[in-house]
This record gives sequence, C-alpha cells and structure tokens, in this order.
Amino acid sequence: MKAETIYTVPLLPLRGMHVYPTMVLHLDVGRDRSIEALEKAMLNDQLVFLSAQKDPELDDPSGDDVYEVGTLTKVKQMLKLPNGTIRVLVEGLDRAKLISVIDQESFYEAVVEVHEEETQKDAETEALMRMLLKQFEQYMKLSKKGSSETLSSVADIEEPGRLADIAASHISLKVKEKQEILATFPVKERLERLVALLHNEREVLNLEKKIGQRVKTSMEKTQKEYYLREQMKAIQQELGDKEGKSGEVEELTERILAASMPEHVEKTALKELDRYEKIPQSAAESAVIRNYLEWLVTLPWSKATEDDLNVNKAEDVLNRDHYGLEKVKERVLEFLAVRQLTQSLRGPILCLAGPPGVGKTSLARSIAESIGRNFIRISLGGVRDESEIRGHRRTYVGAMPGRIIQGMKKAGTINPVFLLDEIDKMSNDFRGDPSSALLEVLDPEQNHNFSDHYIEETYDLSNVMFIATANDLSAIPGPLRDRMEIISIAGYTEVEKIHIAKDHLFQKQVKENGLSGNQLRLKEDAIRDIVRYYTREAGVRSLERQMAAICRKAAKKIVSGEKKRVTVTEKNLQEFLGKRIFRYGQADTEDQVGVVNGLAYTAVGGDTLHIEVSLSPGKGKLLLTGKLGDVMKESAQTAFSYVRSKAKELGIETNFHEHHDIHIHVPEGAVPKDGPSAGITMAVALISALTGRPVRRDVGMTGEITLRGRVLPIGGVKEKSLGAHRAGLTTIILPKDNEKDIDDVPESIRKGLTFLPVSTMDEVMDIAIGGSSS
Repeated sequence: MKAETIYTVPLLPLRGMHVYPTMVLHLDVGRDRSIEALEKAMLNDQLVFLSAQKDPELDDPSGDDVYEVGTLTKVKQMLKLPNGTIRVLVEGLDRAKLISVIDQESFYEAVVEVHEEETQKDAETEALMRMLLKQFEQYMKLSKKGSSETLSSVADIEEPGRLADIAASHISLKVKEKQEILATFPVKERLERLVALLHNEREVLNLEKKIGQRVKTSMEKTQKEYYLREQMKAIQQELGDKEGKSGEVEELTERILAASMPEHVEKTALKELDRYEKIPQSAAESAVIRNYLEWLVTLPWSKATEDDLNVNKAEDVLNRDHYGLEKVKERVLEFLAVRQLTQSLRGPILCLAGPPGVGKTSLARSIAESIGRNFIRISLGGVRDESEIRGHRRTYVGAMPGRIIQGMKKAGTINPVFLLDEIDKMSNDFRGDPSSALLEVLDPEQNHNFSDHYIEETYDLSNVMFIATANDLSAIPGPLRDRMEIISIAGYTEVEKIHIAKDHLFQKQVKENGLSGNQLRLKEDAIRDIVRYYTREAGVRSLERQMAAICRKAAKKIVSGEKKRVTVTEKNLQEFLGKRIFRYGQADTEDQVGVVNGLAYTAVGGDTLHIEVSLSPGKGKLLLTGKLGDVMKESAQTAFSYVRSKAKELGIETNFHEHHDIHIHVPEGAVPKDGPSAGITMAVALISALTGRPVRRDVGMTGEITLRGRVLPIGGVKEKSLGAHRAGLTTIILPKDNEKDIDDVPESIRKGLTFLPVSTMDEVMDIAIGGSSS
C-alpha cells in the first residue's frame, strides 16, 4: 500500500476492545447495523474499518461516538450462530484515520486515510525493541498470564511496529491506554510509550506481591480466626441468621416442641438443651449433646401411615409378587381382617422360616406394600455385639443408637413393617448376646417400653409389624423363638418353579439383559428341563441364574448378527447351559444290600441321604463316617443296639458283633449332617447288610427309633417329601404320628408319592425288605 491511501469501507464499532494491525482474532457481531456493514464488505473487497466506541454502553453509536484512529481489517470468514449473532474472523491490516462518516441508513460507511508503517530500524529503534522485550518478559513472569510459547513467538518478531502491537495486545491495559497506543503512528514513540507502560505495570505487580507476602507472614493464627469469625458473623447478619448458639438453640427448641414427643422425653430434651446452651461450643461434650438432641428430634414419636385395610387389594398385591406361599398370604390377610374389625390390634411378630431363595425377604416387602406401610430391613447376619441392638452409652466416643432405633429414624413413622433378616445368623461373644437383647424388641408385652442405651428414654415399638426371616430354626434360642409366630416356607414344587420362572424370573432377566419378548422365547419344556437337570434347590435363586445365563447367550447371538430371534427348547437347551448338571430321579436302578434312601431336612430344603453299611471281619467295632453330628451318631448306636436285641427274631446270628466290624457311611462326607430322623434308616441298612436281603430302591424313609423298635415322630415332612419327589422315589415310610403332616404336602407331589405311616420297626421291615421289588 502507498502512503496516505484513501479507502471508503463499511464502519464496524467495537465495544471495549481494540484490533491492532497483523492481529487475527474472532469477533461476535450482533447489532443490525454491524451485521449489515459486514454483509456489504463481503460483497465488495471484504475490507472494513474497526474503531472502538468512546462509550461502550451505547447500543447504536454514530460516527461521532467512535475514536478517530482505528484499524483497516480484512474479513477472512463469517459464521452464523444459532442465537442470531455472527462470528467473524478478521485480520488487521493497517492503522487508519477516520476522515468522514457517511450514513447509508442500514449501516455507516467510513472514509479513512491509511498510513504506511515504518519498517526501517536504526540503533535507537533496536535498543527500544530490546528494552521492550526485556520488560515484556518480566511482566509475563510476574503476572503469570502468558506461556513460554507466547514469549518465544514475541521475541522472534523483527518489525518494530508489529512487535509493539503484539506486545500491546498481551498487556492488561485500560481502553484509553490501548487507544493511545493505536493512535501513535511513529514507531519509536509507540515503543517508548509501551516501555513506560510496562515499567509501571511491573512496579505495580511487584508491589502487589510484596504486600501479599507481608500480609501473609504477619497474620497470626488468632488474627486469622478472628478475621474469619467476623466474616461469618457478617454473613449470618446479611442472611438474617441469629448469631452464635442462640439461633441454634432457638431452632432446636422449636423442633423439640414440634416433634410431639411423650411428656417425659420432651422434658429430658429441654433439660439437655439447657445444658447445651450453657456449655462452651469448643467443649467436647457440646458436640455429644448436640448429636443426642438431633436424634431425639428426628425420631418419629407420633407420625404414622394410615393402614390400607382393603383385604382384596392386599391379596392382589401378594398374588402379583409371589406364586404359592398360601399359608403366609392367609396369615397376612387374617391380620388385616382382624385389624379392620378391632382398629386396635398390636403388630404381630412373624418369622418366615425356610431355605434360601424361597422369597422370604421379598415377601416381607410385598406385605408392607399391601397394607400401605413403610418398609425397613436390617440384616442381623454376623451380629455378635449386644450394642448393635440396644445402642452404645453416650459416654463412649462415637456412640450411636442401635439398629432398631436407626431403622425407626429411617422409616420416619411409628408403624413400619420392620424386617429382621437372617435372625438365625446372630452369634454371641464377650461383647454380649444380641439375641437376648432382641427379646424385649419382639415381646408384645414389653416392646411398648423399649429402652435404647443411647436414647435412654423409652420408645414405643408396639405399633411396628416385625417380620423375621431364618433358614434354620434350631439356631434360634428357645426364648426368642417362643416370642415369634413361625410360618414355615418349605420350598417350591416343580410345577410352582415352572410357573415362577415363566411368569416372573424369565421376564425379569429378559428386561435386565436388554432383550425384548420378540427377541427371545423360552419354551415350557425347556423350563422344566432347567428345573430338573440344572438346579437342585428349594428356592429359585439358582433357577434365576440359569435364566440369566440363557439371556446373556441369546444377547450375544443377537448382537453379533448370528440370529435375529432366539427360541430355546429342550432340544437346544444344552447349547445355552452346557451338559446336564444333575440326574433327575436319581433313585438306584436296582435294589441293593445295605443301602437305604434316607430323607433329610437341611438348611437349603429337603434332600435324600444314602446310608450305606458294610461288614468286614473283626471284633465288633462300629465305625461311623460322613461327618455326622452327635445326634446321628446316637441314632446309629441306638439302631445297632436294637439289631443286637432283635437278632434272633430277624434271623441274624446273635453273636454277629463278635466276628464282624460294622462300617456305617453317609456319602458326601465333607457336608456336615445331623438330626433326629435317621434311626430307622440306619436300622434297616444294618439289618439288610447282616441278612443279605436287598432294600427296595424306590423307598425313602424317615423316623427316629427307640431301643424297643418304636418309631418316633420327626419334623420337616413337607420338605422331605419334596426332596424325595425330586430324587424320583415313589414310596415314603414315615412315623404314624406324622400322618397329619401329609396334608401340608402339595397335592401335585402327593399324587406321585405313596405315604406309608408306621409305628414299629416290624412294619418298616415288611415294607422296605419284605416287599422287595424285583
């Protein structure tokens, strides 16, 4: 460009910023006149005159409202943003002086005079450039605003005018000072002015640093605390809060009075609050009292949910969530019916006892939903400290209430359904016996005055509906078991499992694995085979895991593109679950000597227990193996004594014990086995081994024996029947006194089994050996 060249270009006013020659930057343009000016420039030579407004607050500046000196720039790029503004990339070309402004109605046009930049350098200019670079480097280090890349790029600039402009763009200057730099055409003057400005800025930065260090070192801890405390007071006053403890005490007083506590509890709370107000906030006891008061005011003392006593609705909820379990559902509906009539019944204490996976916990949740109460669950598995139930004394560090009070706080009402999960898994040690601590909780005559060590004041639990769950009732102490109403859940039959899998488990797993009903179908014959050959349990947890495995395999096939839809039948089931794990109907294929099918009731449901007896030459030694408990060892001794006393009648040598060692073995030796129901089984196995007569393979038996051969009653008839059915047995020998329990066995199981009640061992022998099948 030649010196003093005249241009007529659109005018674009800037708010509070400057564009120097050679600079390339983005601008956001939103005013109508400015947008029109840009569009006009793009139609011609893309040139535009940028000049800062004298008053940045003006929305529609005229030619008189912009500075006389600005920058002639070229528009490199335009981009329309969604909010209606335009983002422009501009490149500064030359300084320009405004001569006149022409109003084109929709925009302003500027007539400007461009002066060519001086490029020649002499010794003085070189010295000024070096001074500028030195000052600029020190400024950047003090301000910590630039990077090493910025310093190196500025140091590489050779042209003095460009160096001055780039340095000016990186310094924090006022708008007026930046305009003065822009309006200084002579390069030397511009360099000198920048050196002076940088020197001043550097001095100010140095001074700020010194002041900061001096203040930091002089402010001691007490001064800092005082300063922060005064600040806190000022903030509280601004927010309308009360100062110090007085505001907190006032708030706690209101909360105590609003909590509707019993009179004696409210009196205690107000007394503690009075102590709290008098104790210094820095005292350790202050936090202890504050925490105690917080527990008192957050506990529910009178708030209760209204029971939904619609028996039909409750029945629908229970049937929706659970298949079978008729006794439990009937007990819950009885509770609702009585409650509806009396309006004053205290909460019952139920104990759902049964193997894992039969739905005890989820049933308790459904009970809460059916009657419209809040549901709280605490797990007692592994609890061995009494204070877990009753809480800790407030004198201990970190003291807190027990799990009962914690659960009530979480429930927020005085009448929730409170689930005590795994109540049989508690134990005791030197820290106390938690099961004894539960006696007060679960006694309807005492729990209206439950005392927690932390709260100290009595708390009413009589409105709570407690439900406990247990796998093994024998592990629960007698006094605790006596306070609960036991409802046994034996497990599910094959038919029930198929229904549960089809209506609940499969749908749940399909959803959890991201599939739809159209993508995966599971035939009923496949579900039956899963129940028979891939699970052996009383509950349905393992069954649900197998359903999940099928869904995962199907998801892989669908995602990989191998198949669009997957159908699982009994024919292709092994493709999804592998080879069969169990043998359905595992009764022996032939009658055997000295091998008897016993029926056992374990923590995971009913099962069959093979008892084997072998004879070897010896001197009457009785060897018991299979990790047997004391009760089963006693049963074996009793059976042995019975056989010796009846040897002549049974056709056995009376001195057999003098010539033979007897080995009684119960397979699966690693699994502990115990219980008073293997007496007749061991006796039959002994007689079979000594007489050489085989025992019927299709018969399972359970019952205890006396020395005179009487058969005594046992428990778990329903569970043992389910186990016998799973094992493929067809006949069950059971004590005569247990005949009444046959009605508890599901009808679908009863149809496939023949129950033979007996009173003496003679009857047992007639069935098990006398009627031996071929």
